[in-house]
Amino acid sequence: MIQQRDAVAETGARARTRKAILDAAVSVLSKDSTASLGEIAAEAGVGRTTMHRYFPERSDLLTAIGAEALGKVAVATERAKVDEGTAAEALERLALELFDLGDLLMLAFNDPGLTNSPDWETETEADQATARLLDRIRVEGGDPELDADWLVQVLWSVLYAAWTHTRENGVPRQQALRLCLRTLRNATGLGGA
Repeated sequence: MIQQRDAVAETGARARTRKAILDAAVSVLSKDSTASLGEIAAEAGVGRTTMHRYFPERSDLLTAIGAEALGKVAVATERAKVDEGTAAEALERLALELFDLGDLLMLAFNDPGLTNSPDWETETEADQATARLLDRIRVEGGDPELDADWLVQVLWSVLYAAWTHTRENGVPRQQALRLCLRTLRNATGLGGA
């Protein structure tokens, strides 16, 4: 029984350390993509040896961050319940959920090393749910000329613009989010009130 508890505690501690390193990496790399593994280790509160035990190479860390991004997008899409309510309501919920992933997703968009894994080439359930939602927009009164593929690009572009507006122009998050949602409503033809 004691051995089993120790194994569980080690697993819990390992998971917390790994999460601390990943969180620190996102925080540091989203501000400076050239930051060293040593800087990330310092931000995570771990030694360089510990850092290298979890992520021997920078590419290993980037792959893990990329996987983390895909996982968090999946969770955000699920939480948004994109198949429920009107398309306009679902789009707003999805944008709200994805907006909170700003640093992580900006890092993924800006660093090709994060999106080089085959996982990024495969359409995910979150991708499919988002495409279904954006396709519903035309059915529910949106601009019929805009197909789901185009609207996916618009969604990510507007989110990226909102994150950038906050980071580079010092605009409060709530204001950037409000502008993001208004722009999405206008861009989809669902109205901009």
